Amino acid sequence: MDLRSVSGTGPQGAVTRGDVELATAQLASAAPSARVDRVSDMRRTIAAAMSRSKREIPHYYLSETVPMRTALTWLSEANSQRPVTSRLLPAALLLKAVALAIREVPEFNGVFQDGAFRSSAVAHIGVAISLRQGGLVAPALRDVASKDLDTVMRDLADLVKRCRAGSLRSSEMSDPTITVTNLGDQGVETVFGVIYPPQVALVGFGRIAERPWIEDGKVTAMAALTASLSADHRVSDGHRGARFLAELRELLQRPQDLLGARNE
Repeated sequence: MDLRSVSGTGPQGAVTRGDVELATAQLASAAPSARVDRVSDMRRTIAAAMSRSKREIPHYYLSETVPMRTALTWLSEANSQRPVTSRLLPAALLLKAVALAIREVPEFNGVFQDGAFRSSAVAHIGVAISLRQGGLVAPALRDVASKDLDTVMRDLADLVKRCRAGSLRSSEMSDPTITVTNLGDQGVETVFGVIYPPQVALVGFGRIAERPWIEDGKVTAMAALTASLSADHRVSDGHRGARFLAELRELLQRPQDLLGARNE
C-alpha cells in the first residue's frame, strides 16, 4: 500500500496502524465490485467482437480426427530424457504443426481489411487463454514456425503467465494472424470457434482420448483428437480447408520433424 494515499489520524497527520487497517478493509470491500466491472467490460468487448464476426464473416466449418499415438509416444520418449521443468506438452506440437501447415495453405494466415485479404509471411498464432477472474484473450505467440519446440514451449508458458498477471504487450494483442483454441483440458471432444476479426481462420483442438480405430483390418484403441477449422468463405473454400487439415494431420504423424526451427 502507498502510504501517501492513506489519511493519517495520528499526531500532525501521521499514519497509524489503525489508519492502514481501515484503508485495507476499504480496499477489500471495493475489490469485488471492481472485479465484477472488469469482467463485465471484458464480456461486452468479447460479445462485440464475436457479433461483428458472425455478422461480417461467412463462416464455414470442417473437422478431422487426428491419430495421436505416434506423437504421444515420441513425446513420452523425448520427455524421459529431460528434467521435469523442460518437458514438452502436446500443445507445443499442435501449435508448431499449425504454423507449418498454413505454409502450404497460406490463405488461412492473415487478415481481411478494407475489402481485401492480406496474407502474412509469418505465423503469429493467437493462443486463446482463459483468465482466472473470467473472460478470454488470445495474444500472439510470434513466428512459431521459425522456433524449435523447446522455444515454443517456453514462450507459451511465459505468455500464459504474463497474460494471467496482466502484463501483456499491446503488440501481442494486435499481431495474431490466426488463432488456436485448445479445450482438450476441459474434456471437450470438439470445438468450432468463432473467428477473431480481422483474422480469417481459427483452429480448434479437443481432448486426446482413446477411440475405436480400424488398423490393418482390425479394431484397436487409438489415442486421437478432433481438429477443427473455422474459416472465412471470402478468402478460402472447403477444398482448401480440407487440404489444411490433411497437412496438419500428416505433420502430427511425424513429430520428430517438428522439433527444430523452420526458417525456409
